Order: sequence, then structure tokens, then C-alpha cells
Amino acid sequence: MANEPPFFEKYKAIFQRSADEKEKSIIVDAIEELELPLIDLGHLNLGPLERQECIEKMARAATEWGFFQIVNHGIPEELLTRLKQEQIKVFQLPFEKKSEDKFLNLSVQGYRWGNPLATSLRNLSCSEVLHISLNDISKMDEYNKLRSTIEEYAEKANVLAQTLAEHLAESLGIKASYFRENCSPTSSSLRLNRYPPCPYSSMMFGIIPHTDTDFLTIVSQDQVGGLQLNRDGRWVSVKPNPETLVVNIGDFYQALSNGTYKSITHRVIANQECERYSAAYFYCPTYETVIESCSKPSLYRKFSFKEYREQIQKDLKATGDKVGLSRFLL
Repeated sequence: MANEPPFFEKYKAIFQRSADEKEKSIIVDAIEELELPLIDLGHLNLGPLERQECIEKMARAATEWGFFQIVNHGIPEELLTRLKQEQIKVFQLPFEKKSEDKFLNLSVQGYRWGNPLATSLRNLSCSEVLHISLNDISKMDEYNKLRSTIEEYAEKANVLAQTLAEHLAESLGIKASYFRENCSPTSSSLRLNRYPPCPYSSMMFGIIPHTDTDFLTIVSQDQVGGLQLNRDGRWVSVKPNPETLVVNIGDFYQALSNGTYKSITHRVIANQECERYSAAYFYCPTYETVIESCSKPSLYRKFSFKEYREQIQKDLKATGDKVGLSRFLL
């Protein structure tokens, strides 16, 4: 189809090599499907006891799982539905249009697909994404209602992410103003994801295993499923629930919490028959922000967002992998 990225033409050599080597399935099946801990944020407004229990439940999930799901989060269902509708429209554009320089007038090429650094099917993602820095939203071309919908969603997601981050900080003794001081309204980003049907679903991922860099990620997903996380050394599937939002801890919060909260390796499995959509809001600090563990002895040395991002780029070019927090262990 004219809107599909040319995965098999672009990565023909990789597919051919895999066929020649008779490469078998690289996907280790998840042992079970689990439901993430469910947090009802409405309890924050019921009274002191209910509020404290809600915060403790959230902190426990961040410690034991690194993931949880939330309801009564304050983002209207109508807005989430509209965001997905606009997301589908933009991904249905012809591939030639999506791959133009400065597509939607984004200052950096926001449309991405596959993995230009891939050397095998093991590090090739069968997905296409539109990655948008909040700082660029005002510059976007208004394609139908995409820009206005993203603006509206980003504003509400930022409030939600800040609220979650501050509540999680209470259990760590981090001052309440930390995130307001270090995360500006334009320092975060939004990534719209589409996972097309993949005939090589047993040999490649929708998104390769990784951890998120930010403080928190808020994900809206559909009913198709495919998200898996590495829990206690084994892969488990997350039961999809489109009525909730999924929240996961990023590298920065693991470092800030001195390892109390966990940034868990996760991945998306490609589906052979169904396409899948999700939207991920990455709650990030400014580039100059210095991340320092909140307790002693520190597991990690101090580092800035800029330094962390530069190290990621070096590692990706050198090894094809992010590496991440282990680079900053003391």
C-alpha cells in the first residue's frame, strides 16, 4: 500500500541474510499475561487516609513493577479518542508525504520508521512513529485537527505527569517543587506509534527491548495488545485495557530515587494480522537539569539530561544499543 513504509525493500539485505542463515524465531514467548497494578486517582480527592493509601499504592507499584495503570486521571475520553483518530489520519498519508523533509513543518524530522542502525532482525523495529517535541507544536502545520488536538492533549498530559511525579516524590522525601523547577511545559515530548501487520512477527519486534530515558511515560493504547515487560528476569505480556492509561518509570526517576523506583526493560511484539496504535507522552526535564540521587550512598553519579542523551547517541553508534544507566553507576 502507498502509505506503508518500504520495510522489506529498505532492509532487503537483512531479511535475505536471515533467510540464508535460516534464522529462527528470536521472540521468547511471554510465560503469562498479567494485569498491571490499577491506581484510581480519584482516591486522591476523597480524604487524607484514601489519599495516602493511593500514593503508597502508586509508590509500591513503581518499586515492584516499574509500571502501573491509572483511571480517573483527568484526561477526557473524548480527547483520547480524537487524538487516536487524528493519529490514524496522519499515518494513512502516502509514505512519500510522511517522509518529506520537515514533514508537518517540524524542525527535526519527526517521522521515523524501522531502524537505520539495524544490523539484524534483532534490532529492527517494525513500526513507524511521529515524534514531536512540545517545543515544536506551535510550529506544526495544521493537518486537519492534529496540531490543535496535540496541543490540548499535551497540556493535560503535562499536568497529569507532574501530579504523578510529585506524589511519587513524597515517599522519597524529594521537595514538592523539584519537578516544577526542572521540567518546563516544552521540555517533554509526544510520540505517536503505529505498528503495521508484520509477516515476520516471529523474527522481529514492534519496538526492540529498551528502557525509557525520561522521568515518567504516560501511554494510551488500543485493545490489540503487544506490550511486554521484563519482570524478575522473564518476559510477561501486559493485558491491554484501553479504558486506562499506562504509566512507567524512566531512567531519570530510577536515578533520582537512587534505585528505589525501577525503569523496566520493555518491548512491543509485532502482530502478524492486526495493526496497533499507541501514544506515549515522555515527561522530561530541560537539557541543563542535573539528575542526582536523593539518598546516600548514591548508586549513580550526577549527570545532566544533555550528557545522558549524548552518551546514548555514542553508544547507539558504537554498539547499536542504548546501554543507559549502567554507564553512570558509581
